[in-house]
Amino acid sequence: MNHLLADERYNIILALLQENEIVKLADLIEQLEASEATLRRDLASLEKKGLLKRVHGGASLPKRRGIEPGLHEKTNKFIAEKLKIAKKAAEYISDEDCIYLDAGTTVKELIPFLTGKNVTVLTNGLMHLPLLSEAGIRTMIIGGQVKTSTNAIVGSTAVSFIRQYRFDKCFLGMNAVHPELGYTTPDPDEALLKRAAIELSREAYVLADSSKLNDSAFAKVADMTEAVIITDANDESILRPFRKNSHTKVVTA
Repeated sequence: MNHLLADERYNIILALLQENEIVKLADLIEQLEASEATLRRDLASLEKKGLLKRVHGGASLPKRRGIEPGLHEKTNKFIAEKLKIAKKAAEYISDEDCIYLDAGTTVKELIPFLTGKNVTVLTNGLMHLPLLSEAGIRTMIIGGQVKTSTNAIVGSTAVSFIRQYRFDKCFLGMNAVHPELGYTTPDPDEALLKRAAIELSREAYVLADSSKLNDSAFAKVADMTEAVIITDANDESILRPFRKNSHTKVVTA
């Protein structure tokens, strides 16, 4: 099939994406019998047209700005990458730290790495509570409205609640991260809470796998320079736009 024209390859790539939501570069090389360089150019071309988003090791469907995936959908994507990012993030947590853990599947993977650390946690993630309890972590939960699609507590009550506290560090999930547009999320209520967490922390960390990079969602949380991003991405073409600003801190897991 190495005789396929570019448009034919594009159609196959997009059909595979519609079927699976994520495609791996290695699988494309095998299926299309094309070189890695050719397929990387194909993915770059399709990304420019807004038809896909390049991620570490392949591509995914582009996000819809105002729509947030549910908890089940998030949990089953990029599992190995999330674990890698969480392990790296744990290196920044010290004994006696008071930390804020945002609701989110990548942040959830951080909790097992807290075992044995004498930390205090405030969280808005209902899904975090069993793991925090299991690990024997001193934990407080934010009061407010429960967002059933993500098991997160949000709303004006939650923002008022969090403003009673100060943190050494906060660890946030994020739907989209863009070098110019900053950190964004589909839900304005969640954006306000994430924003407050950053303002109330000495250090802020955003945990984002490569599918979130070079993308934007509806509601802005913060500028890139206001938090350290920890990601699994190691493709320089993906990271280069972020490195242009010397005040943006990128940590690769």
